[in-house]
Amino acid sequence: MSSKKSSKLEKWRAKYASLAVGSGCLYSVVTSWGENWLMTTILTAGVIMCGIMAFFDLKKNI
Repeated sequence: MSSKKSSKLEKWRAKYASLAVGSGCLYSVVTSWGENWLMTTILTAGVIMCGIMAFFDLKKNI
């Protein structure tokens, strides 16, 4: 029974992990906009890269 739950979790991670990380980076960018430009730039790059990975991961699984 526990192996079923872990396999569902692994399937969810495979599909949505980059989307969750990208969403977290986007939230951080919005909240820290203008305070520290180096951090804002790094997080914006993370949003773009994670967003692209999430798009192609979801496209592959559909």
